Amino acid sequence: MHDFKSDLAEGRQPRPGLRVKGIKGAPGIFELTWAPDGRATWSYGGERFEGEPHIIWRRIGTHDIFKNP
Repeated sequence: MHDFKSDLAEGRQPRPGLRVKGIKGAPGIFELTWAPDGRATWSYGGERFEGEPHIIWRRIGTHDIFKNP
């Protein structure tokens, strides 16, 4: 996840291998896929440290996490 945070901190889109996209019907919540059944949902929080993105991890697991992102 270090690469993910680095990409966001530098203002880049997360690298393609991580497959990040918004979740339809859940504004402000994003999906991160890193393996065939490795999923996480997350959102941005208010800045805590200047210049660093504040990521709030919501659910981490398999495809089942989408029942309640």
